[in-house]
Amino acid sequence: MSATLPEPAVATTIRTPIGEFWRRFRRQRVALIAGLIILLIILAAVFAPFVAPFEPATPDYDNILEGSSALHWLGTDAYGRDVLSRIIWGGRVSLMVGFLSVALGAGVGVAIGLISGFFGGWVDGVLMRLMDVLLAFPGIILAIGVVALLGPGIDNVIYAIAVFSVPVFSRLVRGSTLALKQTLYVQAARSIGVKAPLLMLRHILPGAMPGVIVYASLRLGTSILTAASLSFIGLGARPPSAEWGAMLSDGRSYLGVADHLTIFPGLAIFVIVLAFNLFGDGLRDALDQKLR
Repeated sequence: MSATLPEPAVATTIRTPIGEFWRRFRRQRVALIAGLIILLIILAAVFAPFVAPFEPATPDYDNILEGSSALHWLGTDAYGRDVLSRIIWGGRVSLMVGFLSVALGAGVGVAIGLISGFFGGWVDGVLMRLMDVLLAFPGIILAIGVVALLGPGIDNVIYAIAVFSVPVFSRLVRGSTLALKQTLYVQAARSIGVKAPLLMLRHILPGAMPGVIVYASLRLGTSILTAASLSFIGLGARPPSAEWGAMLSDGRSYLGVADHLTIFPGLAIFVIVLAFNLFGDGLRDALDQKLR
């Protein structure tokens, strides 16, 4: 009688949603590099008091409009202030405006999109027509109008950028809500008496969040660029605040004399906006169910 050998156990791997996302996202080499650049810029901004070699507003009248040197790596401006230090501190302002404006715009837009898509009817008609009015204006023109009404300043720039972010988020979430509320699990939850607020928050919102996260990451670059544009024309950060758009505005008076005053702040804006766009593309590829 021959002995029966037990069959070898087959190892099974249970993938969590986060693990599956990371497995797909780590294949996006360019997005990983962009994420690392964003992380380094965020760390530099958070730890600016320890990273920046000089105070951003401290003048040095012995080194006015100095080019790159061992003491001032990126040179100095018309008041002798260190350009590298001002760029590092300016990252705090630009990132703060970007994150807060996108968070505010996404929060309001998601709420409007959920309500509009879920209830439909006249509620959908009224809310979407209001969003159409906002979408009729170019983003930068709408932001300038809001700042003109509220007055210049970083706080009002955040509100202005949030206002023109709301309609896009609302449209995005409304489309997802219209599709998700027809799914079987939402219909089943509704049939057993789940209330509308709980239905929207627990059963519909999680399904709409991947698109919101992807668009928010892309919107961060646009928000930073818009904030820099408003500061460039004098509607954003006020002197002597270190902000990339304001530094560009100050440096344009010295083109041909001290080009580093525009090159380096412009390069900082270019790098962070490009990094957020590439990172957002990687997130989209990792989260999009249709690409699986």
